[in-house]
Amino acid sequence: MLFDSALRKELGRSFGATLVVLVTIVMTVMLIRTLGQASVGRVNPSEVMLVMGFTVLGHLPTILTLSLFVAITATLTRMYAASEMVVWFASGQGLLAFLKPLLRFAWPVLLAVAVLALLVWPWSNQQIRELRDRYQERGDIERVAPGRFIESAGGQRVFFIDKDSADAASGNNIFIASSAPDKEAVTAARSGRLASLQGERFLVLDHGYRLETETASGESRVSEFVEYGNRIDARIAGAAARDTPRLQSTLTLLREPNARHGAELSWRLGLALAAINCVVIALAATRVNPRVGRSAGLVFTLFVFASYYNLLSVGQNWITSGRFSLPGFLLLLHGGIFVLAMGWLLARHGDWLNRWRRRLTRREPAA
Repeated sequence: MLFDSALRKELGRSFGATLVVLVTIVMTVMLIRTLGQASVGRVNPSEVMLVMGFTVLGHLPTILTLSLFVAITATLTRMYAASEMVVWFASGQGLLAFLKPLLRFAWPVLLAVAVLALLVWPWSNQQIRELRDRYQERGDIERVAPGRFIESAGGQRVFFIDKDSADAASGNNIFIASSAPDKEAVTAARSGRLASLQGERFLVLDHGYRLETETASGESRVSEFVEYGNRIDARIAGAAARDTPRLQSTLTLLREPNARHGAELSWRLGLALAAINCVVIALAATRVNPRVGRSAGLVFTLFVFASYYNLLSVGQNWITSGRFSLPGFLLLLHGGIFVLAMGWLLARHGDWLNRWRRRLTRREPAA
């Protein structure tokens, strides 16, 4: 009882501290990335925090797994360095006995990782896509922000307006660059306003110039105008394809098996299976070498974690290309790592390596 409670209390403190640090780092990185997307017009600036929140929520399975992995490694490393492990081993608690309290502490985290990976991950991706599509589907005029070059929804126009008037339907120093398959045009005007003519919206420009260039021949034509009307395209750019596997629910992926859906399932299931394997790896691999120091365990943890998740990404490509099936990849990667980790743990628990060395020493002939 004392053995379980002491271990779980220290794991709880270490896990909480690690989780706070990792969430803070990820939120900072995601905030910078989302602000960059907002600056180029991909995300509504007023929805930056919302997009960042959904993004962090989608990455929570990875954050929780890494926090659990680091917490177990740090706790066991401290116990080795403080000779507490020697005390527990001398009292009859072998290394394999640590697996039970570790799983008792980790099972809520493992359950949360599975729920987040299978249910919350596609939902957060859908919310982010909806926010971006809703922002991209606005009309050209609604997309224009004063003092910035903004690309239109169709990607065929670039707008700039130096808006210094209180009227929302007018502005000064307007620049429009448009491209078509047969010609390109650049229009600059001193001022402009929105107007409705026969049920259609027009951007009426006052006192400006228009340069048109034929794409095939390269001929250019410059015209000066006092008033020029440009009809605003009422059509909006179509939303991005919603059949992306990342946006599909796990149940839909299971009902419609194919290579792309299998690749996405390998990622979601892999997040849950990797979390379980990380618990076993942390227990099997953690030890203290006085010549190296405690930091070696953390470096090893980060290296194993990064390698493991890179294999998950590589496996997605293999399943998509047809090199592996979903069951075969899951069995090969996660099953193979589990067997290796358990074998390593049993070898350390039974002290097989030292026994093998002692047997070899005894067999050596006397000099």
